[in-house]
Amino acid sequence: MSTPAFDARPLTDPVDGATARAYRTKLIETGRAPRTAGWAAGCLIVGVVGVFGLVVVNLIFRLVFAPFFEVSSSDGAGSIAIIVVLALIAAGVTALIVKAYRNGGVRWYRLDHFARANGMTWFPQASDPPLPGMIFSIGSSRTATDILRGEQPRMVEFGNYRYTTGSGKNRTTHRWGYVAIRLGTPLPHIVLDAEGNNTFLGTNLPQSFDRHQRLSLEGDFDRYFSLYCPQGYEQDALYLFTPDIMARFIDNAAQLDVEIVDDWLFLYGKRDFSTLDPRTWGWLFSVVGALMDKLAQWERWRDDRLTMPAAAGPASASASSVAGALPFTPPVEALRPPPGVAPGGRRLKTAVPWATILIGGAVVVVWIALQSGVMDALFSR
Repeated sequence: MSTPAFDARPLTDPVDGATARAYRTKLIETGRAPRTAGWAAGCLIVGVVGVFGLVVVNLIFRLVFAPFFEVSSSDGAGSIAIIVVLALIAAGVTALIVKAYRNGGVRWYRLDHFARANGMTWFPQASDPPLPGMIFSIGSSRTATDILRGEQPRMVEFGNYRYTTGSGKNRTTHRWGYVAIRLGTPLPHIVLDAEGNNTFLGTNLPQSFDRHQRLSLEGDFDRYFSLYCPQGYEQDALYLFTPDIMARFIDNAAQLDVEIVDDWLFLYGKRDFSTLDPRTWGWLFSVVGALMDKLAQWERWRDDRLTMPAAAGPASASASSVAGALPFTPPVEALRPPPGVAPGGRRLKTAVPWATILIGGAVVVVWIALQSGVMDALFSR
């Protein structure tokens, strides 16, 4: 069966505003999109207009009753100027909110039709997605948005992801794009930390791993990725990352962080993946296509640490006889361990990123010293 060609036209074809609004309303009414999308925009518009309305009413009240409060004419003129400015700000903010709400409908319309044109299904959002990747178990308000999912030849999901850490003034929202590919068998926990997207502080991943788990591979692979695998699984990693597979990752995914965990392969980037940009989708599709035909050989891997099924005894002898083999020569497949990973290979050991903490602390100390004038006093001597 031939693979359908990549069709990016729905991302750029003209979309009538009325059609997009009707489409958005239908999504909300049928439950495919949350009603909060409409309510949030509406409440924000009412809030903006209401707040500025109260300010305007207050200022008008002051002008009307100015003689009773001994307000000078210059104060009144200033109040009128303030009213005009606030009215213009309120109108501008309201117009931007309305435009963003309408554009949201066009975005949904385009992504949904783009997904259909390429054999996938689009979902507006999912709270706390049940995926085992490292970014999906951190922080709060965990939400995936603009999810595109295909089921053939294997399940692949593209999406944007947000989570928050901290609270109050220290509250931070973290943005990621991800690709999740379902594998046919569980594999050891392996992370490829892309060197091209790291900073002088170290990895951009939300977790750091024990350096004793880092495995150096042949060729130029170490220039592009730092590979981490559980201790004792070095030979298994070499089996999985053959030279041809390493070349695929270098040529197609050098700017992406990679995680293999359970029966999933994840690709991460600190940017939105699900966008209206055809070039982004063309790149992501090419990455997945380059890796897809190599995943079958990964699924032949078995963990020798797991208990192998019994190959002797009356039952196996009977099965061998039926197959035409000698009773004491069980089939080769019966000697292989079952699919799965022994406990020691299921998760990498994390580590505290001391280098990042120390460098960050030094920067804070220098900044405080500069603010307090200590550095100026030292250099003035």
